[in-house]
Amino acid sequence: MIPQIAITMGDPAGIGPEIVVRALSKRETYEKCKPIVTGDAQVIENAIAFLGESLKVHRVSDVSDATFEYGTIDVYHIDCMDMSTFQLGVVQSQCGNAAFLAVKTAIELAMNGDVDATVTAPLNKEALNLSGHHYDGHTEIYATFTNTKKYAMLLADEHLRVIHVSTHVPLRKACDLVKRERIIEVTELITDACRLFGIENPRIGIAGLNPHSSDNGLFGTEEADEIIPAVEMLKGRGFNVDGPVPPDSLFAKAKCGQYDGCVAMYHDQGHIPFKVLGFNWNKETGKMDSVKGVNITLGLPIIRVSVDHGTAFDVAGKGIASDDALLVSIDYASKMAQNWKKR
Repeated sequence: MIPQIAITMGDPAGIGPEIVVRALSKRETYEKCKPIVTGDAQVIENAIAFLGESLKVHRVSDVSDATFEYGTIDVYHIDCMDMSTFQLGVVQSQCGNAAFLAVKTAIELAMNGDVDATVTAPLNKEALNLSGHHYDGHTEIYATFTNTKKYAMLLADEHLRVIHVSTHVPLRKACDLVKRERIIEVTELITDACRLFGIENPRIGIAGLNPHSSDNGLFGTEEADEIIPAVEMLKGRGFNVDGPVPPDSLFAKAKCGQYDGCVAMYHDQGHIPFKVLGFNWNKETGKMDSVKGVNITLGLPIIRVSVDHGTAFDVAGKGIASDDALLVSIDYASKMAQNWKKR
């Protein structure tokens, strides 16, 4: 089964459209999935032009009309852009609105069963809110339009897969959110996700909160009060878990394949090792040459995979943006969709 995947164009003023075009200019993408882009076809045509690609755009208003043929980009057309006032690399309300509509449409297609998974290119939060859509980002849009209350972010790059007990909260509050119920919840989510990746019995490493996982209470009580009880409860239910593992060694072990997934206690604990591994900076230019990591929202009734980088307005339209992360996102979404169907 080759899954049908809706790919959002992202913010038109950022690198989203051009990395979408780059990814769909590769024949191997069409060997993994049947892609259809949601967004304004004019934006995709513009990206094709400045990239110098010999690709055609096929506008459709129904997924059943897509051809899914290499060399032609099927676009579920949303007429929402005034190209006469459009500027690359500039925050614009019309771009925030266009990005929002592309995401909302992809969600609707997935909820209706017209596509098997969704992949999102980056949007700009400032433009999104300027357009009147007051969301923190993709995740909140997905949660709203799928009516999902419990969800979590999973970062994935090669062997390193990280889920978080908490994300966008102050660090002082993050410590208070280390509770056994939440640890169990996110461990269940990452275990289920690993099975969708084709890992039958995933081994999950659960981080400690404090240095050296508190060294038996010398540096804090969260391990004894919350993390260890959660680990024991998970083991009692048959989960293949280990922890609390000292954070300064957990991610190094996971990078080498000792763990199939990691549970981080707060945002930076998980994001820093992930970005050290996947973000490749060029010393000479001071810019990133490539970004490979992806962001997967777990707990949704549909599949959502995203690049784990921003709109990069400073390089938009220059034809130098890497599509590495988008290709990895498409690969993950394809694998997840295939295994989702087997359930």
